[in-house]
Amino acid sequence: MENLQSVPDLIEAALATSVTFESSIAGVQSQSIAHTEEQLAGYVGLELLAIDTFSLFEARMQHHFKRGPFSKKLRALLVDAGQADLADRVYQYYLAINVLKHGNGASYRELRDAPNALFAVKPTENARSGEDAAPTGLVDVGVPGFFAGLAKTLLEAHQFLEKR
Repeated sequence: MENLQSVPDLIEAALATSVTFESSIAGVQSQSIAHTEEQLAGYVGLELLAIDTFSLFEARMQHHFKRGPFSKKLRALLVDAGQADLADRVYQYYLAINVLKHGNGASYRELRDAPNALFAVKPTENARSGEDAAPTGLVDVGVPGFFAGLAKTLLEAHQFLEKR
């Protein structure tokens, strides 16, 4: 049986990978077609990396709960433990990942209407359509700190769950 990497190692590896996508997004100096395509590839890559990282976290940490929606149960557990800030961050990233995966829906509306949103949510008319996925661009993953914030939040939640 092969050894699996730890959750923190996987999150750190994803964080290192995110730098490449963020560079593609930030490094565009002109609006040439090649740069626009490179920037779009950076956004899509970062969106997919965020989805994969959060999904992997959920799958690896699900054993902490018997049944039901992982992120909602984690949020409730964190609130009960006096970790309201972490609970709010976990929940907002959960909503953002749902929006990245599914596009416009209940998670989009809840995130859009949140009074203390951690990141920008764009109007649906500004979204790009992915090839065979939900519309991309509803959550601006290219803002500085988006992926680093996701990684930090997941690492803190992992530490909390492992210490219980």
